[in-house]
Parts: sequence; C-alpha cells; structure tokens
Amino acid sequence: MKLIIDGDGCPVTDIVIKTGLKYNIPVILICDTAHYSEKQDCETIFVTKGADSADFVIINRAETGDIVITQDYGLAAMCLSKNVYVLNQNGFLYTHENIDGMLFRRHIGRQVRKSGGRSTHIPKRKKEDDIRFESCLTKLIDKIT
Repeated sequence: MKLIIDGDGCPVTDIVIKTGLKYNIPVILICDTAHYSEKQDCETIFVTKGADSADFVIINRAETGDIVITQDYGLAAMCLSKNVYVLNQNGFLYTHENIDGMLFRRHIGRQVRKSGGRSTHIPKRKKEDDIRFESCLTKLIDKIT
C-alpha cells in the first residue's frame, strides 16, 4: 500500500506524510512545477506544468489497495476503476456509488460558469477540517490493513 498525494494545492500534505510515517506506509507527493513543494519523509515527483500532467502520473503509479488523496473528481473516477481508495482533503471517500453524481454536478457547474454564472463560495479551511481528514484517513487505513 502507498499513499499518493495529488500535490497541486493539497492542504493536507503534512497530515498525510505524518500518517504515513505513523503506519510505516510510503508516501508519494506528485505535483507540477507550478506547485513546487519539496517535503521531507516522502518521495516527491515533479511533472511538467500542463493540464492533467500530474493526474496521468498518479494514475500510472496507483495500484489496487493504494490510497490517493485528491480533490479532482476526474482523477478519482480513474483511480476507482483501478480499485484504488480515493479520499478528498475534507475526508470524503469517493466511491463507485457517488462518483457519477459528482462528475455530473461538476459538468453542470462548468456549463453555468461558461454561460456567465457564478459558482458558490468555497469556505476558508479550518482546523476542524484537518482533524476530520486525519480521522477519516486513519480509519480508512485501519479498515484496509
């Protein structure tokens, strides 16, 4: 098992690394050169800046039973097809049962923005969000090991 972080703007990287160390699980941080972030205690892979460049590296490295941390629904869907666990930065577990609805809502949101509409405001991250994420990640690891 590996913990793979979609590092492009991921607010929980340090929590994932700390949890990986606690459980002796290797952590891989993958990000493009626009999101340069060198961290201790994990393997860091930099990819060229470009649409979905980090996503393709992640999907090629992910194997059955790994855990990927991402907020990207498209990447989550690809990971699920490989029987990879996928968790977002708020501790929400993507599943085969919920991913289609999320992809559909993303599509509708793009259509609204394309026609001049606005998206809802995303609230600022709080300490409680980090606590919830860490708890969910720990419970998932305990469940699958």
